[in-house]
Amino acid sequence: MLVLSRQRDESIMIGDNVVVTVVDIRGDKVRLGIQAPNEIPVHRREVYEAIKRENRQAADTDPADLEPLGRSVAPLGRRRPG
Repeated sequence: MLVLSRQRDESIMIGDNVVVTVVDIRGDKVRLGIQAPNEIPVHRREVYEAIKRENRQAADTDPADLEPLGRSVAPLGRRRPG
């Protein structure tokens, strides 16, 4: 792990197009500003882990478990009366 010291308003570059800037320091908390292209997702680690966990659960879903849902949804182009 690379460890860098930065002060408020100082930045680091990640590659050519990601900039991480120290925005504020209060006590034991540091606020970071991150500039990255839209195609690069940026998440707090706990959010990233939750997304991965949800994606794994969705991928592990047995198609047979979805059959009841398919019966309750009208095919595209047709609407149920009501």
